[in-house]
Amino acid sequence: MAEEILKVDHLNKYYGDWQALHDINFSLNKGEVVTLLGPSGSGKSTLIRTLNGLEPFRSGEIYFHGTKVDLSPKEWQKLRQKIGMVFQSYDLFPNLTVLENILLAPTKVQKRPREEVKKEALELLERVHLTEQAHAYPRELSGGQKQRIAIVRALAMHPELMLFDEVTASLDPEMVRGVLEIIKELADRDHMTMIIVTHEMNFAAKIADKVLFLEDGHILEETAGQEFFDHPQTKRAAEFLSSMEF
Repeated sequence: MAEEILKVDHLNKYYGDWQALHDINFSLNKGEVVTLLGPSGSGKSTLIRTLNGLEPFRSGEIYFHGTKVDLSPKEWQKLRQKIGMVFQSYDLFPNLTVLENILLAPTKVQKRPREEVKKEALELLERVHLTEQAHAYPRELSGGQKQRIAIVRALAMHPELMLFDEVTASLDPEMVRGVLEIIKELADRDHMTMIIVTHEMNFAAKIADKVLFLEDGHILEETAGQEFFDHPQTKRAAEFLSSMEF
């Protein structure tokens, strides 16, 4: 029987009087990859940010391993050690080297031994082909390299769930492939549980176990990965795929 990692139940999000998310319901099992697709402004990034406590919501519940999430800042801080997130803006500390960026949270927040974390960090850097940049500063790296470092930094926390919010949006086209290959390897080799916001349709078709298609803050369609691309259930999803030249 599949192990449920995350469940979102009747979630509603507002900005003032404007409702950004409407009655969102879905679940995610261990090892499953869900992609959030839809036009710009559909609520994808807002939704994924609520799952990491970065956006408050008005009503509904989030369950992690069957336990209702306590929405206090202190509890979200603890939960973020289990739910990693990578943004399109990298968010690396400019005054720290690559290695120092990776070591910071595991040693300071999780209180793990520095040498243990350093050994793992170097192994992760080797995996993403950035060992030689361990002692470089973020300003010395390309956008694609920074994004790979951001992924390594999140993985060093040993998350049970990874969230990716448009991680290739600010990259030059030739840098996109390397970042997407790393994410696909996490799915194929590590069976990492992931939720991914992306506009890369070919990538989404290869990696998604399930697609949530959003528009105007509503989930219009929840469909198995390849089925969504082959046989979208709604006219709007079909129009969207056509507009993406997929």
